[in-house]
Amino acid sequence: MLETTIAAIRPPDEPAMAAARELQGRLTKPAGSLGALEELSVRLAGLAGHCPPPLPEPAAVAIFAGDHGVHAQGVTPWPQEVTAQMIGNFLAGGAVVNAFARQAGASVTVVDVGVATPLPVAAPGEEGAGAPPTRGAPRLVAANVRPGTRDLAVTAALTRDEARAAVETGIRVADELIDAGAGILLTGDMGIGNTTPAAALIAAFAGIDPAETTGRGTGVDDPTYARKVDVVRAALRRHAPDPADPLGVLAAVGGLEHAALAGLILGAAARRTPVLLDGVIAVAAALAAAALAPHAVAAMVAGHRSAEPGATVALRRLGLEPLIDLGLRLGEGTGALLALPVVTGAVRVLHEVATFDSAGVAEK
Repeated sequence: MLETTIAAIRPPDEPAMAAARELQGRLTKPAGSLGALEELSVRLAGLAGHCPPPLPEPAAVAIFAGDHGVHAQGVTPWPQEVTAQMIGNFLAGGAVVNAFARQAGASVTVVDVGVATPLPVAAPGEEGAGAPPTRGAPRLVAANVRPGTRDLAVTAALTRDEARAAVETGIRVADELIDAGAGILLTGDMGIGNTTPAAALIAAFAGIDPAETTGRGTGVDDPTYARKVDVVRAALRRHAPDPADPLGVLAAVGGLEHAALAGLILGAAARRTPVLLDGVIAVAAALAAAALAPHAVAAMVAGHRSAEPGATVALRRLGLEPLIDLGLRLGEGTGALLALPVVTGAVRVLHEVATFDSAGVAEK
C-alpha cells in the first residue's frame, strides 16, 4: 500500500496554476492585494489540477493517538494515562478541538494507533479500522499497532514493520475520509510525551542539534527541559537515523501517531486533496512524508506556527509559511481548525469574485 500511494503522488499541475494566477489578475481588486491568499489559491489549483479548485469542504479532522516509551525518562510531568482520558474527552465532545470543530462544521475522527492504556469499553462511535466514517458525533477508530512505542532512549521506538503499519493506517484513514466526501483533511494528535519524538524527528531530518528543535511541550520546568534535550541528543547519537531512509527514522525515534500522520498526508496527496497541518507533531510527520514523496508537499497547507521551536525549523525545511501565528501549543488539531476559514476564503475568491470585465469595473 505504501509504495502504491507514493507512486500515485504527482507534481502540481502547472497549467492550472497559471490559470489561477491569470484569474487572480482579472478579479475586482488590486493585483496582489490578498497577499498570501493569492498564492495559496494558486497552489490549491495546482493540487486539484484545474482552476478554480474545489472548495475545501466538508472538513475532516483526524486525531491520531499514541503513547511513548520515552515517558519513562521523565520528559513530561503528565501521567501517561492522560492520553486515554483525553480520548474519552474527545469522544464526549468536551475538548478544545471539539469546540473548534463544531464552529467550523468539521467532523472529528479519533484513531487509536498506539495507546498504551485500555480505552473505555463501548466508547461512543467506536468502529473498526475499515468502517466508513460517519458525520455528527466524534468517532473512534480502533487501529492499535502496539500499546505505545518502546523507549527511544534505550532502543528503537518501533520496528520497521510497525512503522510501516502505522503509516499505512494513516493512508487508510485518508482514503476513508475522502471517500466519505471530505474536501480537506486536518491533522490532529494526542499522546503524552509526543513532543520529544517530534523534536528527534525534526533534528534528524534537518540535521541540526536537538537544542534547536526541542521545546517545553506542555510547559515543563528548566530541569525537565534540560533532561528532554539530553534524551533527544543521546537517542540521535545512539540510533544515528539516516534522513535518506525516512521509514527508518520513524522507526528509530518516531511515534505511532507521527507515522500515521505521515501516512494521512501521503494518502491525501495521492488523492490530490489538501491537508491542513496543525502544530509541531504534524510538521514533524510532514518532514517524513516529504522525505518519502517530495511532491507530497504540494498537498500541505501550514495552518499555524506552533510555539514549539521545532515547528519553525520544520516549516522552513518544507518551504511552508503558516497562515496564522497565535502562540498556540495545544495540538489536537486546534490550530488547523482556526486556519480553516482562511483556506476556504482563498478558494472562494476564485469562485465568487467578479472580474473587471464581468462587473463593468474599469482597471487602472
